[in-house]
Amino acid sequence: MKSLFEQNGGTYSIVGDYILPDLTLPPQKQSSFGKYGMLRKTYLKTQRKALYSQMIITGKLFDHLHEIDTQAKDMHELLMKQMADLQGITEALKATDQMAWVGAVNNIKACAEEIVFSEVVYR
Repeated sequence: MKSLFEQNGGTYSIVGDYILPDLTLPPQKQSSFGKYGMLRKTYLKTQRKALYSQMIITGKLFDHLHEIDTQAKDMHELLMKQMADLQGITEALKATDQMAWVGAVNNIKACAEEIVFSEVVYR
């Protein structure tokens, strides 16, 4: 009598004293991703292990990481622009008081990144 694995086309190999199923992962399409994709990968690997394993097995991990990276970059850029507009951070400020402009932009960048982390990367 064949096992369910063999009924579905699975095969086994003998390795030493063990009979192991011949398992292979589907081919992975490499996608490029940046900082936010890498952070998402680390988060999935450490905090959401089952989801991470499922994505690897189904071959959806790289596409997911690329999508998260793109969403996070777009959201960060939009938030930076909106916050700068709301706080009146302009090129005129940059020309008159460079240190104040740098401090304000760094503050906006940190706030926008924190929002992106909580809403996109670590959800």
